[in-house]
Amino acid sequence: MSTTEGAGPPERDDEARVVQIYTRLPQDTATYCPLQVSAGDTARAVIHNAVVTLGLDACQTYSLLEVRRPGREERLLEAGDCPLERVLLWPPGAQRWHPQSHGYYFVVQDQQANNGGNQVENNSKDYDDLCNLQTVTEEGILEALRQRFYRLKIYTYASNILIAINPNTFLPLYYNPKYVKMYENQPLGKLSPHIFAIADVALRAMLNRQVNQCIVLSGESGSGKTESSSYLIHCLTALSQKTYSSGLERTVLGAGPVLEAFGNAKTAKNNNSSRFGKFIQLNYLESGVIRGAVIEKYLLEKFRLVSRDQGERNYHVFYYLLVGASKEEQEEFHLLKPQDYLYLKQEKLGHEYKRLHQAMEMVGFLASTKKHIFSILSAILHLGNVTYTQSEDTHVLDVGPAEVLSTLSNLLKVKKELLVKTLTERRVVTANTTSVSQYTLQEASTVRDSMAKCLYSALFDWIILHINHAMFNRRDMEESVPCLSIGVLDMFGFENLQTNSFEQLCINYTNEKLQHYINQHVFKLEQEDYVAEGITWQTIDYTDNSGCIQLISQKSTGLFALLDKESNVPRATDETLLDKLKQQHGDNHLVVPSSHAEPTFVIQHFAGKVEYHIKDFRQKNTEYMRPEVVSLLRSSERAFVHHLVASSPEALFRWGVLRATFRILTVFKKLGRQRAESISAQRRSRKTLKEMKQHSSYLSDIYSNSLTLDFSFDRSDEHPLDVFEDIFVNYEKRKKNRGSRQKQLIPKNLMDLQSLRHIVGLAAHDRTSKFIFHPHRRTKPPTVGTQFQTSLGKLMETIEKAEPFFIFCVRSNAEKKELLFDEELVLQQIKYQGIQQIVHIQKSGYSAKYTFKEFVEKFRMLLPKGAALTPEHITELFEKMALDKTNYQIGKTKVFLKEKGRQLLQDTRNKEVMRQIIILQRWFRACLLRLHFRQKKDATMIIQRNWREFYENQNQAATVIQTAWRSLLKKSKHQQEKEDDKNTSDTRPGRDRYIPNLHNCMSLLEEESYSSPVFITCLVYILICHVRLIMPHLPRLTAVTLANYTPHSYHSPNQSSEMVRRNPTIRISRATRALQCNTSLEREITDTNELRNLDEFLGIQVNELQSRIKDLSPTESIFLTATMQFRDTIKGMYSVQKPQIGYKDLMKGYHNKVNTLAGSKKKKTEVSLVVNLFQSVLDGFIRGELKRVESEPAKVNGRGKRTHVPLDHLFSTYQVNIMQSCDLCGSYIWGMEKAYMCSACKLICHKKCLSKIITDCSTRCDDSIPGSLHFGVQVCVLTSKAVPVPKVVELLLLYVELNGLYTEGIYRKSGSTCRARELHQILETDPERPCLDSYPIHTITGLVKRWLRELPDPLMTFALYSDFLHAVELPEKAERIRAVYQKVDELPLANYNTLERLIFHLVRVAKEEKHNKMSPSSLAIVFAPCILRSPDVDDPFLGMKDVGKTTMCVEVLISEQFRRYNEKMQNIQELEYAEALAVNQLKLRRQNTCLSSSLVEKPSQLDVPDQANSDEIERTLMERIKSIKQEKVDLACRLPDLEQEQSDNDNLDSSSSMSSESTVFSPSSGFKETTH
Repeated sequence: MSTTEGAGPPERDDEARVVQIYTRLPQDTATYCPLQVSAGDTARAVIHNAVVTLGLDACQTYSLLEVRRPGREERLLEAGDCPLERVLLWPPGAQRWHPQSHGYYFVVQDQQANNGGNQVENNSKDYDDLCNLQTVTEEGILEALRQRFYRLKIYTYASNILIAINPNTFLPLYYNPKYVKMYENQPLGKLSPHIFAIADVALRAMLNRQVNQCIVLSGESGSGKTESSSYLIHCLTALSQKTYSSGLERTVLGAGPVLEAFGNAKTAKNNNSSRFGKFIQLNYLESGVIRGAVIEKYLLEKFRLVSRDQGERNYHVFYYLLVGASKEEQEEFHLLKPQDYLYLKQEKLGHEYKRLHQAMEMVGFLASTKKHIFSILSAILHLGNVTYTQSEDTHVLDVGPAEVLSTLSNLLKVKKELLVKTLTERRVVTANTTSVSQYTLQEASTVRDSMAKCLYSALFDWIILHINHAMFNRRDMEESVPCLSIGVLDMFGFENLQTNSFEQLCINYTNEKLQHYINQHVFKLEQEDYVAEGITWQTIDYTDNSGCIQLISQKSTGLFALLDKESNVPRATDETLLDKLKQQHGDNHLVVPSSHAEPTFVIQHFAGKVEYHIKDFRQKNTEYMRPEVVSLLRSSERAFVHHLVASSPEALFRWGVLRATFRILTVFKKLGRQRAESISAQRRSRKTLKEMKQHSSYLSDIYSNSLTLDFSFDRSDEHPLDVFEDIFVNYEKRKKNRGSRQKQLIPKNLMDLQSLRHIVGLAAHDRTSKFIFHPHRRTKPPTVGTQFQTSLGKLMETIEKAEPFFIFCVRSNAEKKELLFDEELVLQQIKYQGIQQIVHIQKSGYSAKYTFKEFVEKFRMLLPKGAALTPEHITELFEKMALDKTNYQIGKTKVFLKEKGRQLLQDTRNKEVMRQIIILQRWFRACLLRLHFRQKKDATMIIQRNWREFYENQNQAATVIQTAWRSLLKKSKHQQEKEDDKNTSDTRPGRDRYIPNLHNCMSLLEEESYSSPVFITCLVYILICHVRLIMPHLPRLTAVTLANYTPHSYHSPNQSSEMVRRNPTIRISRATRALQCNTSLEREITDTNELRNLDEFLGIQVNELQSRIKDLSPTESIFLTATMQFRDTIKGMYSVQKPQIGYKDLMKGYHNKVNTLAGSKKKKTEVSLVVNLFQSVLDGFIRGELKRVESEPAKVNGRGKRTHVPLDHLFSTYQVNIMQSCDLCGSYIWGMEKAYMCSACKLICHKKCLSKIITDCSTRCDDSIPGSLHFGVQVCVLTSKAVPVPKVVELLLLYVELNGLYTEGIYRKSGSTCRARELHQILETDPERPCLDSYPIHTITGLVKRWLRELPDPLMTFALYSDFLHAVELPEKAERIRAVYQKVDELPLANYNTLERLIFHLVRVAKEEKHNKMSPSSLAIVFAPCILRSPDVDDPFLGMKDVGKTTMCVEVLISEQFRRYNEKMQNIQELEYAEALAVNQLKLRRQNTCLSSSLVEKPSQLDVPDQANSDEIERTLMERIKSIKQEKVDLACRLPDLEQEQSDNDNLDSSSSMSSESTVFSPSSGFKETTH
């Protein structure tokens, strides 16, 4: 279904509307002014504009009132109310122009004037909770409800009980998705009362206490229970879907409209009355994700099919079918006009057929199955048109008309003769004989109606069965899997119609049981507990209705028991039943004598007296499918009909499996024969084109039929064997084409015998009884009354095991008028529902109860050490806290607290826990500081000791040198005159020379300066000679080579230029020396294309090195490995939009890699050689890059990711299941239609209204939060379209990636606090100013964590905190990953981009785990408290409890991204290998072409076709190389992507998931179209 463009009145085309404002003033009562009012204008603004326009006295105070219909009560608008919302509730004709004569208008009047009459008092107080009333009386409750009702506040609390008044209209902006978000995780009573609050509190209570919950809706017919249950299911599924959308939610939501169509009808009191009771149980995992659901139905009102009171209608589905069916469907189902059916005469119809179709598709009904269902409905309608005539002579019963019988035969696929016999003859089968007799005219009509009723009831049972299977989870059959549930009980409301029959008795008996259940929990059990504990309590009286329950259901004398007895008596009548009832209960005060002459009796129910007509009680109690009807339907040629009448669905399923097995074996045999024939005919002539087309059309027909093949084995006899052949053909084709968007043919969740038996057992208590022929039958099927009591008893057992929440639904008026409050009717309901007593006990009672043991365990932190489980210690605590004694009482074994006292205790406990945590932290820091101090002290002592030892040795060495020096000077003076200069040297100072004796050294010492190498060499030689004298055992030094001291002017320019020109891929030798690079490394990379060119350049160098040298030396191996890893680092920078990366930083990173790879001391000598060579390679690239044309524009990187939009909304298609309203135009969005919803702020609108959005997403950014320039502010403030990641984060992460990936414990260890504070102050103002090289790496990593911790809203926001936690609690790993990524996708764009960058950085860190010892789990432990923090800072226990879940959530992201990173890098390597092969192939081809050209003497003799073929091959190779490069770039750009990988099911479009090909066994959530 396409997205709706808007539907339903009232629809507003513009953002503003003209509203007429009238005045009620003494001088001019007829004056009015038209004002343009927009959706955002309040009553205060409208009053101001009206005063200015009309020229009224601005000093006076005015009020604005809404008048609806003449003579009715006026409603005062508060200052903040929106008048346009009231206009949208008016009839369409009054919305555009509303004169006073129409009865809908606004009035401005003087606030001090006497309004009189029934007008609203301005000083009236609004009570959200009736327990806040000063005096609890029925009149006070009525007045509070009335005032709230006229303010469009239909919900009111009575402590934790909700009172809902039916306004008989849809209230715009009251049930939109943003209200679900608003009430999520909010305490009851914090916000305005709402039914969504009850749903949220029930879900949280289930998860926190791990106890099943039940929401009980009570109220009479027309009080809005059906709508309220729909809202509850909508909210519960929405809360679960926030955590993880598995597709089951769609099925649950789609079941509601289907059941309403088949089980609801219009009555005198209610336009959408449930004519059956239902109990919807949602089963949850412990994480809060819906894992399955079950619907149990109770007592479908079948008599409505054939007879109704005046003003009532048949079931909705008949009218939907007749009005909405197309012409083809009308012909196929033989539909007539509505007035042509006896069952539907003179009825108004509704237009809901298309929505019914969509809802049926949501729960998984195939298109063929829907056709079968509508055929049965048409057959039921035609049964009503069957007429009987009886001749006066022969008394033979004739049935007709003939065309109706033919139509029935065609629709049911039965023989016409059998149909006639079933409608006219009775068969009685005994052990020996079978007797046949003819019905009387009256009996025949009864049989016809009975067949229609039983057929519809069986169809309804089948629908319930298959809806339950669609919502079925196989884990529900496993007792080992823990399961929690929330039940929503929506039973029929109390009824008192003009004619009350057996159905009303069952309905009212159900309400008696529910009222008794409510009394038990609200009054009896609560007060019994107070009395048993001995606390001070004044008993509150309530109406006990157990006597009425006993009257109806007592075993031997109850009304149901008497009815069953009379039903088994052959000659009994309804009158005899009435006589026995009066005889048995005539003296019972609950049985009131009837004043009518008709056979009736009156029962005093808790809600009032009800008069029942005894007519047809016996017949309705024994209503079951007659054996003649069962035999007829079992003879049908349609397998679907067999399912309706099957007494044992399990047996029918086994037979279907067996039958399908034989048919498939037949298919295999047929295929074998065809295979043999095809082999023998291989050499025959080919088929003609005509034959091939015929065969192709035949196969296409088979394929189209196979798409709707139902695998429940209920239609295997309706298709040829070729359909079964096509199963395998299509399945193989789809296996090969997994990227197709078509639905899979074979469903995942096929029905098996075990699951069928489980589902049938769930609804076995209320299935339609079928009576089949059996010669030895001794027992009859159970009566309707017995079956109903059994099912109701089972229901009460189920809800008694759960904790209840109560919602009292109240009818506002008996005429079903919109927004009309009938005080008398509402007061009557307040009385019989006991709301006054409920408010009184809720106000006086104690909402929190703890045993002494539970209290001490929960509040142990507040009690003194060693406190025992005694009341004295608890009383001492309360007195110490100065707790008001009216807020608590201490019983014998329990402590009773009111909500105010419980909250005070809770807050005090949290404060105490925080204080103890601070003490522990302080103690731990002290211990840690003392440990560090002692370590530093020991280290200082070691340093001092070693320094003293070194200093002593240095002094001793200096003394030795001085002594030697003096002795040498003395000897040199004596020997200078005696010795001849034997070895005269012409070497000038500053040149290399040999020093043969000490004399030359002494002379050179006098000539050279202290800093020259010759001076140092001579001095060392003299010292060595002296040491030789002292230690003669050392070897003699004959000569020494002086240091090569060569000035720069002596360098050879040819040598330098030769080194620069050398190929960097030559074999590395020990002679490699550092080069003076002509190109500066201070250059920065500011374009991603330069990064890609560098990556490609290095790849070429590596490939040449690998191709030239087969046996690599250790140095060359280090160079090769480091360069390949360096290329991986460059690929990780492809995704940076505007890089600012210096070549100097790249060199440092490469140096770190080489140092890490060198490892041992022996390999450390190779580091300088490898670094120098890489620097020469890098210098060559830089010089080449400088020569490029830098004016080339950068290509736009189309990554297909989420884009930034000015308003920052994240819209996705949203299917509406309950009526809602557009947040922009205010018009209705009907159920089953589609709209657009922002996944963040939950704004919902039509597709056409997307262009009207003028407000930013309310959850995205808040500039009002204080903070510094770059720390402690929201992420969205620091980002923009040009800067998707904050500058500080990008700067720090990039530095760590280039310089710190190989540092051990990179994020585990902390840096210097002083240096961190210094760097923090610099980064606060200008992130680009500091030089990070001057700071330790752990200081920088500490600032990364600090920036994340100081965010006011963490990267994984507070709003999604609970959703992330629920996601990681899913049992299956694949589901867990999918759920986490689904929640990540809902983050604001700025948070999303920053989180994506951070996770990619952590992946890079985890990749070097071998060196830095930081695994994904270690990183998750460090970063989980930084990016996923608990929003509840008041409850420390909550944060500690969630540590494991938050860590797991972050670890899931890091581990999954790490896996994807490795996969993508593997793909890139494969692409590079393919590219290298293609390049080599192209080189060889070009070399061969040049060689061939040189060998050919005459070019004219070249083969032109061969030349063209060669050019084509080269062109193909070049295109292949280009495509490989592009694909490689795309993969590298997607390395950081955090988007969820789409599975086969996710790729299905939401529209296709609702197509006619949807299956009952594989509900899918569909693909969400994202719009920005």
